[in-house]
Order: sequence, then C-alpha cells, then structure tokens
Amino acid sequence: MVVGEPSDITLLKEIAELLNEETDMVRMLEGAIRKLLSGSTFETAWIFFIDEKGKHQLVAQANLPASLEDNNCRHLQKGGCWCVKRYHDGDLEKASNIIACQRIENAIPAKSRKQGSITHHATVPLQSGKEKFGLLNIAAPDTVSFSKDELALLESVAFQIGSAIKRIGLTKQEQELALVKERNRLARDLHDSVNQLLFSVTLTARGGVEMSEDTSVQETFRDIQHLTQEALNEMRALIWQLRPKGLESGLLDAIKGYGEMLGLTVETKMTGVIQLPSRIEETLFRIAQESLNNVRKHAGVDQVELYLSVTATDVLLVLKDEGRGFVFDHKANLPSIGIQSIRDRAKAEGGTADWSSEIGKGTEILVRIPY
Repeated sequence: MVVGEPSDITLLKEIAELLNEETDMVRMLEGAIRKLLSGSTFETAWIFFIDEKGKHQLVAQANLPASLEDNNCRHLQKGGCWCVKRYHDGDLEKASNIIACQRIENAIPAKSRKQGSITHHATVPLQSGKEKFGLLNIAAPDTVSFSKDELALLESVAFQIGSAIKRIGLTKQEQELALVKERNRLARDLHDSVNQLLFSVTLTARGGVEMSEDTSVQETFRDIQHLTQEALNEMRALIWQLRPKGLESGLLDAIKGYGEMLGLTVETKMTGVIQLPSRIEETLFRIAQESLNNVRKHAGVDQVELYLSVTATDVLLVLKDEGRGFVFDHKANLPSIGIQSIRDRAKAEGGTADWSSEIGKGTEILVRIPY
C-alpha cells in the first residue's frame, strides 16, 4: 500500500473533510481515527495528548480490544510506557513500529494471548510545525510490525490531525479573547452607568435624611440609602467577577483585594512556588470569589483563612471561616447555585471540590486541581 494510490487519496480526502468540518476536539479525533480504521488495514487506534512534563491523557480511542477497554481503559489511562517516554525525550519524530508495548503486555499477558489478538502497535507524533501535541497509536491483530507504506499513510493522517488540532486551538484562543473583550466591555458599561447611578442615589438618600425633619421620612431615606449601598456592593462584586483585577500582581493579592472589597479580611498562607497556567489561576480566583461571596452573605463573620499549597502535580486551595456554618447534604444533586458553580469550575479542570461545615462551627472548602 503506497500513499498516492486512489484508495489512499480518497481516504485522506475524507479524513481532511471531516477534520475541517468538526469544531469539537474529541468528536474530531474519534471521527478521524474511525475513518482511518474503516479505510485501511488498521483495526485499533488511540490518541494520547502529552504535556510538557510528559504526562499523558487518553483523549480518543476506537475499536479497542476488551482487555484494553476494560475498567475505563485503565491500562491506557495510567502508568508509563516506552513510546510516551520517547516522545517526551524528543526521540520520536516519525511513524515507528514499537517492538514491545508495556500497556498491551499488562493488559494481555503472554500466556493469555491467542490468535487474532493485539500484541504490538505503531506510533506517530501529532504535531503542527514545531508544536507537538501527542501520539497516534494504531494496531491490528497478529501484526508485529507495519510496512513502510502503512507507516507512510499513518504519517499523512497524523499530519492532517496535527494541523486540525492547531486550528481548533487557535479558534478556542480567539473565542476566549473575544469573551474577555466582551466581559471588559460589559464591566466598563456597568461601571460607567449603573454603578454611577447607584452611587448618585446613595448620595441623594443621604441628603434626604439631613434635609428632612420628619422622622418617618428620614427612616425611609435611610432604608433607601441602605438598600442602594447593598446594591452598589453587589454591582462592584459583579464588575470584579467580569473583569478580575489584581491577577497580574499574583493570585493571592487578587483574592485578598476582592475580599477587602467585600469588607472581609483574608489571612493567607502558602506553600510551594506559584507558577500556574493562567487558566488554572483564573479558575482558582473564580472559585475564591464565589466562596468569599458566600462568606459575606451567609457566614456572619468578616475573617477568612486561605491556604494555598502548590506541588509539582497539583494545587490545593483551602478557604475556611468560623461563621454560622450550614448542613450540607452530600447526596443532593444541586445543593446550591454557589456550591454547584464551585464544583463545576473545579471539575472542568479535572479537579475536585469538597466541603466540611457544621452549624455554629464554620465552613471549610477544599479544592484540588491538577496542572
């Protein structure tokens, strides 16, 4: 099989069309490898994304044997292997036959292998220019190695997939930039219009208290002043949420600044060196925002303790108050909008969020996110 024959050209064209039409990363990758399997002698495929630290993530798979698919693809999800190590070390530059695969050996011990089983695989890096994303692995039953022509086809498909990954990444960056711009615009509009209007109402109500001699009228103006001040505080908090201030000076400073804006004193302790990806940093800031909002609204205290621990693999954020506390039903699907928001933000980054609270003894929130 030589790339350039009508069947291969048709297959590459069909894969290219699928890659160009799809906008969701996982659907795109799974669709591409399924198309590859249907038009070639390859029968099994899976894709790893691999980060700068050599940590891999299984992002797509197709037609895996039961032994590799077992227990949520445990043998592909966990542990190390030769091809991932070679990729991380920069020694894997083209499609290659892998002599021995630790993952297959662990999933299918030699004594359990039989005719028609997967024993080896080939691998090829996914990249666009000098930017590398991970590996495409393919296999077929009773196949120890693939021919040069088959590896050439694999390289052509990998080139297409790498270019598509780059395209989706750039599209996502553009969307995120557009979202940031829209948040900034909305924050400016709220500050310049609604925020200023509420401030003017507060001053007017204060003047009404001083000018009136009627006790009932004064009380009415005081109520207006109080409600308007509360609305003004809510508006300032909303503007902070739309356009985080202080992150350029560091995560802890930003959280402390937000707490001060809410009238809270945030005592911080930290272990490790904060060198987090901007995405993780903003997620932690948003989670801290929501937590501090809950303290201000429900805890009845103005002191909060915040602990941040950063290791080589993950970051732990703990926020603790000694306020009223609450009864939290862990079996509830939606305990509250605020708690669900924190949980969703942590989960979106592959992390977890847990609570510990007791009436009269405060609340502790623990968030752990890998990076």
